[in-house]
Amino acid sequence: MHALQQPPTRRQALLAGLAGMGALVAAAAWKLSPPDAAPVATGQPLPDDVCVVAPPTPFDPTSGLPLDAPRAIPPDARCPVCGMYPARSAQWAAQAIFANGDAHFFDSPLSLFQYLANVGQYSPGRTAQDLVARYVTDTETGAWIAANTAMYVDGSSARGPMRAGNLSAFASAEAARRFAGQRGGRVIAFGNVDGAVLERLAPGRSLAHSAHPPPLAK
Repeated sequence: MHALQQPPTRRQALLAGLAGMGALVAAAAWKLSPPDAAPVATGQPLPDDVCVVAPPTPFDPTSGLPLDAPRAIPPDARCPVCGMYPARSAQWAAQAIFANGDAHFFDSPLSLFQYLANVGQYSPGRTAQDLVARYVTDTETGAWIAANTAMYVDGSSARGPMRAGNLSAFASAEAARRFAGQRGGRVIAFGNVDGAVLERLAPGRSLAHSAHPPPLAK
């Protein structure tokens, strides 16, 4: 004759419940990131299904700067396109400023152009027409220069934060040609950085989220 099974104590029932919850959490974590999934390497673009929270940096009226002037990159600012921290690659950084003074910072000119190609995707409710200024970093001097008047070298051996050609920027065509003569590539103006260039530099990412992407802002 088998001994009567004693009902579990309240403590035992609580521990069993916690163990069950732990198993469910572990299963969910495995489903989201299975053991054999390759981790995202540092400096690589995030998967398309990863949401990057990159709020704009508001204008500081006590800074003494005009609202549309280029500003220093906050250490905690994140690129709204790839999620990287532009302050860590300041020699490649770019920025865009809205009419209300809000600013977004980018890890490279490439990310800035991706953003301009579809502002509404990265900043819902806003458009490229809401921007009052766009800047890139001069590869030669490290100074901020207007993105729309800069000259870019496409296809050089220089590798930016994403370990790819990131459209090295220059204040003059002469400086850009000199750089291209040393590092290769072709010199192009702001208006020639079109969807085809972006797709070649960032395959499947630049315009993939828009079936009918708008033209780049001039």
